[in-house]
Amino acid sequence: MLEHAKGLYVVAQTPFAADGAIDLASVDTLCDFYLQHGASGLTVLGVAGEAGKLSQDESVAVAGRYIQRAQGKPVIVGVSNPGIAQLRDLTARVMDLGAAGVMITPPNGLRTEEELFGYFAAVFQQIGDVPTVLQDFPFSSGTWMSVSSILALVERHPQIRLLKEEDLPSITKITRLREGQGRRIAILTGNNGMFLPLEMGRGVDGPMSGFSHPEMLSGVYELYVQGKVEQANDLFDRYLPLLSYENQSQWGVAVRKEILRQRGAISCAAMRSPGPRLTPTDHAEIEFLLNRLRRSLSELR
Repeated sequence: MLEHAKGLYVVAQTPFAADGAIDLASVDTLCDFYLQHGASGLTVLGVAGEAGKLSQDESVAVAGRYIQRAQGKPVIVGVSNPGIAQLRDLTARVMDLGAAGVMITPPNGLRTEEELFGYFAAVFQQIGDVPTVLQDFPFSSGTWMSVSSILALVERHPQIRLLKEEDLPSITKITRLREGQGRRIAILTGNNGMFLPLEMGRGVDGPMSGFSHPEMLSGVYELYVQGKVEQANDLFDRYLPLLSYENQSQWGVAVRKEILRQRGAISCAAMRSPGPRLTPTDHAEIEFLLNRLRRSLSELR
């Protein structure tokens, strides 16, 4: 199924209470929010979902709650871990709960193609025939995968059904991947959706991104596949200042969670420690950008 994925697979946040406890009630409201704004599926426990701050049991609880609430939409669970035993155990637990598949990025420290191939061979020997998203995000993982290496992994491991492409420049890499592919898999794009209209033109199947306004990501996708390329770009441009502001690593996640709180999707904007805290100046800038966005959108009516 994942090889046929299309549309917005939104990168979901992990809601926390002010004391750092997981807020499962806000998982419910946030999941509903994503689905109401055009998500075709969910990707949970990614980098933006603060997965590295959760215990194994907490990861299972969050993933399970999203799966339960997703109204049958596919939920992909990030399980990346340099320890293959931990990756295997989390994979087994979330697949038992009904996950559509898992997302894996290679660990930091792989320096050669031989090491890369050896790592994934060991992973798939352990997890078996689990539908897998291969995440190409070297600026987070520290491991760069060439186009030829990615294509070789796809051919060697039929478990790989989808590629999340967020190397830079993404557009040229997407073109080379599509030109060189044998077995076709889906390609979704990350990087906060910063280059989405251009990436759609290069052959991606949709965004796998987080944004405080997911209706923009789903809206751009829908317009583009309908052939309304100019309208898709016009919609994207209206959100671009806010999108760029959110595209600032973990600090941008703090911004996103605050906007989601203001929109009623979550109860608290807290990030689990260690994490940034927004200042009064940050809040003023957020309000400035939101006001500009509201005025811009009102011109469409």
